Amino acid sequence: MENNKLTPVSNWGLYPAIKAKVISPTTILEFQEAVLSNEQLIARGNGRCYGDASLQNTIISTSKWNKFIDFDRKNGIVEVESGVRLDEILDVSIPTGFFIAVTPGTKFITVGGAISSDVHGKNHHVDGCFSDHLIHFDLMIENGEILRCSRDENTELFWTTIGGMGLTGIILSARFMLKKIETSYIRNEAIQADNLDEIFELFESSESWTYNVAWLDCLQKGDTLGKSIMLRGEHAKWQELPARLKKNPLKVNKKLNLNIPFFFPNFVLNPLTIKIFNWLYYNKQGKKHLKNFVDLDTFFYPLDAVHNWNRIYGKNGFIQYQFVIPKENGKEGMRKILETIATSGNGSFLVVLKLFGDNNPQAYNSFPMKGYTLALDFKVNDKLEKLIANLDQIVMEYGGHIYRTKDAMSTPALTDYLKNIDSIKFESMQNERINRFK
Repeated sequence: MENNKLTPVSNWGLYPAIKAKVISPTTILEFQEAVLSNEQLIARGNGRCYGDASLQNTIISTSKWNKFIDFDRKNGIVEVESGVRLDEILDVSIPTGFFIAVTPGTKFITVGGAISSDVHGKNHHVDGCFSDHLIHFDLMIENGEILRCSRDENTELFWTTIGGMGLTGIILSARFMLKKIETSYIRNEAIQADNLDEIFELFESSESWTYNVAWLDCLQKGDTLGKSIMLRGEHAKWQELPARLKKNPLKVNKKLNLNIPFFFPNFVLNPLTIKIFNWLYYNKQGKKHLKNFVDLDTFFYPLDAVHNWNRIYGKNGFIQYQFVIPKENGKEGMRKILETIATSGNGSFLVVLKLFGDNNPQAYNSFPMKGYTLALDFKVNDKLEKLIANLDQIVMEYGGHIYRTKDAMSTPALTDYLKNIDSIKFESMQNERINRFK
């Protein structure tokens, strides 16, 4: 099992790329042997995170630790090994009327990764993060011991591991709750917004919807800055479906997936091609307000239909930059961010805006806070580091922070700033516990 050969490793953004010793245990004994015989290591799932998350000189891959342990089909509770992917759970759970309670924009992540990043989705304002539906997990710590962690057992380790980026140990298995659904379809509305003011008004008026997200054209300036499309949705009830969909309401839709077979040349993705794509995407629905029914994959995982889409950015790869700004500073901060990007020459192919609800103070390593979050993809080039430094400064100015799961170019100033936030959040969590037991 032990392998000293160095393997090229990178995450989904293909930047940075390193060479590492990769160990793939298939037994508990092999996990323990790896932990005890390596001074430093990190666990890694399917590598669908961005930046330098889960990269280390020695990596323990959970790709072979991927078995189902239990599935309570009556109550929608599943227990799996940490290397099981969300798509594998959905293939089993959807036909029985259950869906992942909180899911990110790809279903190809592992359960261990979902906990370590405490992933969020389009429904944070309603359903919180992945951890809000977590019952317990088993964690192997540095001496090879396995601890059951929950809200009542090894509590400190439970909350530290959630969003802890794999630094507390190796998650071996997890038990969590799913969400009950009647159909495998979403009642979807897509609404065009002409500018930032309009999209913010749409978010404010759409908080009663379970799922909200907006795509933005980050190349717009002036009166059309923030030009976007709001997508909002609800799990469709059986009686709402058109007759053609009622025949098999919990169908797992298998689509013909496209594949990007090679890396695009660096010149292909540029401000002009991004501008053309943005125009086509904004106008594809043909009217201001579109209402329809779409399957779960189309609503939650549109990019998963294109295998190896990361190759579009070329061999140098890309980073995803995601930050959150408190709600009271949201519009002003977003305006400044978008103006900075529009004048930088670094257009983003994918820009996603969401509104977070209240955060869970106990999950102090978790990324979300009440406010607006923006995620942007940037092709790696010579100008990017300067842009990221400018964006970091704006995020700090407006009291926000970045998502460590996607971080690749943090400035030292931002790193110090985040450490200070961490200490404040930890102190707040401790005070919350003290108050609970007074």
